[in-house]
Amino acid sequence: MTSTAPQAGAADRAPEVQRMFDQLAPRYDLANRVLSLGLDQRWRNQAIRQLGESAKGRVLDLCSGTMDLTQHLLREGAESVVAIDFSAEMLDVGRNKFDEDAPIEIIQADARALPLPDACVDGILCGFGLRNVPELPKAVAECARVLRPGGRLVVLDFFRPETLFARFLQSSYNRIVLPIVGGIITGYGPAYRYLASSIEAFESRPEFIALMKEHGFQSDGQDMFPPVASMIWGDKPCD
Repeated sequence: MTSTAPQAGAADRAPEVQRMFDQLAPRYDLANRVLSLGLDQRWRNQAIRQLGESAKGRVLDLCSGTMDLTQHLLREGAESVVAIDFSAEMLDVGRNKFDEDAPIEIIQADARALPLPDACVDGILCGFGLRNVPELPKAVAECARVLRPGGRLVVLDFFRPETLFARFLQSSYNRIVLPIVGGIITGYGPAYRYLASSIEAFESRPEFIALMKEHGFQSDGQDMFPPVASMIWGDKPCD
């Protein structure tokens, strides 16, 4: 396994990020459970509830990884799910979680150029993925394009913290616990050092809300508990 990792915030980091997640895939779910003490599951359920009625139709699980959110969406009554990620290995791990007749469509693709027609999904859910996408405005523009009028986009992520308390929590955890424990579980410590630094290079919650508004969303957000992760949502106005 490679010992290098992408540079957080680099405009040309996409190929390295893709290779990194391909290598993390076999033990990624286990690392998430241990590192978050299971809180990631609670956060995902809250994000699905925030989708509202959009969660009952055709939902895009963007940056789906191993498709944890796809599982949650189907359990909560989604009619069907389109799972898109640019890591083939992550999708392969996720594919094994479902029966052949599950109402899912699995696509390897870049969030900046979704291979979907305009206004084709009722809701979009993205969990801990957009932080790794260069040219973030392109990804948000693509979400606005494929979402039906009246639909909702919900983004769950570790946004750059603003308060002293949140900065202290994230800095202490990300600089010490994340690379050590993540490295032990996956054998790839540099990846978790990258993931920690990617938070500092990401948008703050107000900055991301402003970006969504620039692309036509009526947007708002809230911190999760504990205040290390945040959830931002936006509605696409009806024509």
